[in-house]
Amino acid sequence: MSRSPVVLCVLDGVGWGRRDDGDAVHLANTPHLDALMADHPWCLLQAHGTAVGMPSDEDMGNSEVGHNAMGAGRVFDQGAKLVELAIDDGSIWASPTWQEAVKGRTLHLIGLLSDGNVHSHINHLHAMIAQAESEGVSRLRVHVLTDGRDVSGRSALTYLAPLEARLAAAAGDYAIATGGGRMLITMDRYEADWSMVKRGWDCHVHAEGRRFPTASTAVATAYADDPEVDDQWLPPFVVGDFDGIHDGDSVLFINFRGDRAVQISRAFGEPDFDAFARGRTPQVFFGGMMEYDGDLKVPLHTLVPPPAIDGTVGEAMSAAGLSVLATSETQKFGHVTFFFNGNRSEPLPGETRAEVRSDVLPFDQAPAMKAREVTEIVCAALRKGGTDHIRTNIANGDMVGHTGKLGPTIEAMEVVDACVGRIAAAAQEAGAILLVTADHGNADEMFQVDKKTGAHKLIDGQRVPSTSHSLNPVPFILVDPQRHWTLTTTEGQAGGGLAQIGGTLLHLFGLSLPEAYLPSLAKKEVKP
Repeated sequence: MSRSPVVLCVLDGVGWGRRDDGDAVHLANTPHLDALMADHPWCLLQAHGTAVGMPSDEDMGNSEVGHNAMGAGRVFDQGAKLVELAIDDGSIWASPTWQEAVKGRTLHLIGLLSDGNVHSHINHLHAMIAQAESEGVSRLRVHVLTDGRDVSGRSALTYLAPLEARLAAAAGDYAIATGGGRMLITMDRYEADWSMVKRGWDCHVHAEGRRFPTASTAVATAYADDPEVDDQWLPPFVVGDFDGIHDGDSVLFINFRGDRAVQISRAFGEPDFDAFARGRTPQVFFGGMMEYDGDLKVPLHTLVPPPAIDGTVGEAMSAAGLSVLATSETQKFGHVTFFFNGNRSEPLPGETRAEVRSDVLPFDQAPAMKAREVTEIVCAALRKGGTDHIRTNIANGDMVGHTGKLGPTIEAMEVVDACVGRIAAAAQEAGAILLVTADHGNADEMFQVDKKTGAHKLIDGQRVPSTSHSLNPVPFILVDPQRHWTLTTTEGQAGGGLAQIGGTLLHLFGLSLPEAYLPSLAKKEVKP
């Protein structure tokens, strides 16, 4: 077995785009990445759609499914597809969770309102409303979290208008109760900012927020009050005479993705919860679309069973006695740990972890984020030696890219490039193999593109920023200082999908690939 260290460096949100004036990856000065691609074998990998377990190739990839695929070594059906299948075959309605939820005094549905299909899909919400109506649920309230991140920045009204019409036409007392932007309330992740969750709790449970006659009015007013605000950051609002969630109600959190659902689920479900003062805490039946943390069993009640990911890369490395370091800043720490390890929270035998706490700042105001600090942990581990596999995620391309601001994203990419240069130098000195890739695109497409014409969309002559992930492939670079390994694909061309990274890691360590794994991207270099 080879004991040359192997480093996997995931540049979050750094896809291979059109290489035009809307591509922050292309526009940034990236001498280190350019040099790696000039001097070492590289290819492009699919990071969206069916290649990562999404329902169709029109669906964006995301960090959760990307790291699942890398760590699993093969493709599993992911949240969006599992929910679709459960709705199609009716198993979601037969679940004990749904059957109990519809017995509540009021059924509350909380979740992200868009068709981004990264955390949720509006079709799932409409299906739940229709099913509740057909089963005679007399009172239903929807708590909308506006998106503007996985979809256009100011698209909330396109989802709210038909939702309001549908609720108004329902046989029962159905209405929107509360709402607010996903980056301001409710949907924090990795305990980066519990105050977000508290704002959501106070809004949804205690009806605290500016009051409006309709949700559409609330959003239109927020737009008028602040021409710069987009849907991610809309302030919390309350609709009509809604007076909160009460004892005997049922609450379902309808997002399928786990990372931004765990904390609000804990607030509803933990009797001894102490992350913030909840005040009046109604006794409700609470459930989630899926299990958001398999180790912690959060939430206790779920509508759709999660994918059963076993035989992961991490388990194979652990069984082989390899030592592993997983490190990132808070925003992506769960991805190189929980998601990479098949949705398991606890470290595997031989695995150590190093988290750098993210700043609570708008990412465009601090585009360097904590990339340099994470990089120092990687380089220090390489200098010290004794670690077989180092896995890291540098988050800037995704988190700054989500702001839709080109200048800060270019700056972020230049920080990322400098960090790659430092890691590459440290790997060279340590004799380590370095794999550089990404989990999906984002920074590579900073303006919306018209699918029919291929041109950037314009409103009043201005390009429309894109705050969502892209459908572009991602680079995969193999840097072997000994030049023993190369890639199985033609340089710079499409080479497969993210799930093949799992088999590649095991292959580089001389481990046998489990039967179900997709083939390795690496092969021994044939010298002339």
